[in-house]
Amino acid sequence: MEKRKKEYTADMPARIYAFFRDFSEGGAPSLSKFARCCGVTLSELESWRGNDEFDRACLECSEIRRDYLIDAALTKRHDPSFSKFLLSAEFGMGEADRSGERQLDVTLEVIEG
Repeated sequence: MEKRKKEYTADMPARIYAFFRDFSEGGAPSLSKFARCCGVTLSELESWRGNDEFDRACLECSEIRRDYLIDAALTKRHDPSFSKFLLSAEFGMGEADRSGERQLDVTLEVIEG
């Protein structure tokens, strides 16, 4: 039996944004989890990035995921070292030191009010 490819619909940018914004399952939100939720493969989902509005939504979702990982590391809900690894691998954050290891620089600003 041949599987029919799921078509892109105009509500997909709003759906992916809502998925990442409201994510409450274990772990962190991801494109893979959203694809499974919609019943499509990750490659089908990636092909929809040719649509400008969907691509913008995916970029915003990437920022939501980045913030989620940083917050989880700072509050120790997730292992900070693993969060650092994910941030370095996914977002190219940090610079390589002499040994070739990537470093993640974090700046905190304390605002008294």
